[in-house]
Amino acid sequence: MELKTTVTARSANPLSNTGEPAPPDPPPAGGRRSGRFNRLRRHRRWWLALVVVALLAEMAVAMVTTAVAQTPTIDEPVYVGTAVVYLEQHSLRYNPEHPPLGKLIIAAGVAFAGVRLDQALSGDETQLGRQVLYESGSDVGRLMLLARLPVIVLTLLFGLVVLAFARDLTGPVGGVVALALYAFSPDLIAQGSLATLDVPVAGFLVTSVWLVWRARRRPARYLPLAGLALGAAIATKMIALAAVPVLLVLVVLSIRHARRTPAPARYLGPGLVAAAGVAVIAVAVVWVSYLAVDPQLRWATPPGLPAVHGLRTLVDWLPLPTPYRDGMHLQFGLEDQGWGGFLFGRAYSGPLWYYLPAAMVVKTPLGTLALWLAGVAMMLAVPRLRPAAPYVLIPTAVLLAASMTSVRDLGVRYVVFVPMFLAVAAAGVVVVRRRWVRITAAALVVFAAISSMLTFPYYLPYSNEAFGGPADTHLSLHDSNVDWGQDLGRLADRLRQRYPDERIWLVYKGSGVPSYYGIAAADPLAVPADQVHGLLVVSDSAVAKANTRLSALIAASTPIDDVGHSITIYRRP
Repeated sequence: MELKTTVTARSANPLSNTGEPAPPDPPPAGGRRSGRFNRLRRHRRWWLALVVVALLAEMAVAMVTTAVAQTPTIDEPVYVGTAVVYLEQHSLRYNPEHPPLGKLIIAAGVAFAGVRLDQALSGDETQLGRQVLYESGSDVGRLMLLARLPVIVLTLLFGLVVLAFARDLTGPVGGVVALALYAFSPDLIAQGSLATLDVPVAGFLVTSVWLVWRARRRPARYLPLAGLALGAAIATKMIALAAVPVLLVLVVLSIRHARRTPAPARYLGPGLVAAAGVAVIAVAVVWVSYLAVDPQLRWATPPGLPAVHGLRTLVDWLPLPTPYRDGMHLQFGLEDQGWGGFLFGRAYSGPLWYYLPAAMVVKTPLGTLALWLAGVAMMLAVPRLRPAAPYVLIPTAVLLAASMTSVRDLGVRYVVFVPMFLAVAAAGVVVVRRRWVRITAAALVVFAAISSMLTFPYYLPYSNEAFGGPADTHLSLHDSNVDWGQDLGRLADRLRQRYPDERIWLVYKGSGVPSYYGIAAADPLAVPADQVHGLLVVSDSAVAKANTRLSALIAASTPIDDVGHSITIYRRP
């Protein structure tokens, strides 16, 4: 009787004292119902595996379909062109404002495209991207799919990390809840299907935090892996540097737990040594990523490199390669430029500190938002989940705060780590053993999934039902939230099918080349307004921040069609 009481008490807690999921509840005794229950329990692992495979398959189909349908977005040609230079010339001269690892990942796909770079090429990274995509004789659609596939695969693997992290905290059901929110996240599907850097850096950061959490049990096994993941994040995008102090503090916290002592004298020294080891491994990964491109590390500091002042001068003391530090100078220079934004129908100059939280409210499914809030509350309120709160919530808050200091209000892609971390937090709702709570949580997951599936295949311009859905996102947001130049191919198809032989006037915001897709259009801003008759085609980002001339042309036109919820077609008499 005493043994039975002990097992039952332990099974009521989803976390054991080691941080692992506790053993499952004992089956009820006796009866036909008990037999059915036992059979279900025996096959539970298979059912869970089937659900996991189904969720990842859904996400894979959504991302591949999106990748095939979308033409290059604004940033992708630069990264793809740089990847080609890495492969052929082993040169770091292009796109130094970002470290090389993310572009090396893209290069893993580009290597199969057979692109041959013009050795006489001269120009900046934008011209490089245009030459690689549109002037090298490559099939742009095939090249972009090959460039995007490594990021798609990586996004799916990060889904498994989210699943494992949540499972460690709350058990297998919580893991499935977290994976479902991850797999149906429109932002993760949209950004994970592009050859860009935002999902890779976010995924590496989540992986590093999860490994530090696991180091509470086995530091020697997991801390070196955490250092590798942290280094991969830093070697992908510089925003990851904001997470380094937090992660190193978490390393000390994990050592404290592993040694099972609250006495600082017994864990502080080993914790600091472990944190230093993680930092050294991370720095080594950054160096290796540069050496993988150019083993001789040939680098010439770009002329006119922006100077830094104040605390920014600390970057010159980092033990990182010179091109990395110079790249940070370039990033600071970009931050010092004048940028504008668009939020809730208002164009503005300069940044808004609340832009990113507000944009996330627009672009996150309502069911997901509710589960995020509930999960955060559970992590803070439930004693057995509270030890995990610093690992899940503090990195999220610090990275979000760092991103909010940026002057570039261009999209939630800068905070795509939030749906990853908060999917783990949302799993905390399953620890409440009340039927109505679990039914509500299941209903919210289904609501989020339906909202995501209804936007297929237009994930980039997604907004939730409170803001009118993807067709109305352009009324609230702009740029990579809605229109990142991704629908030029769809526009070409629409014009051929519905408007053959019509005069086309085009204001396109993107990196694509309209003529490559068969669009013969003129610039309506280059001629007097009274000469502009026929179809006026305008990217919605251009509409959001239209100047006086374009606003007048639009005001005198009638909207007649929409392409991908990112381009509007007007008829101008």
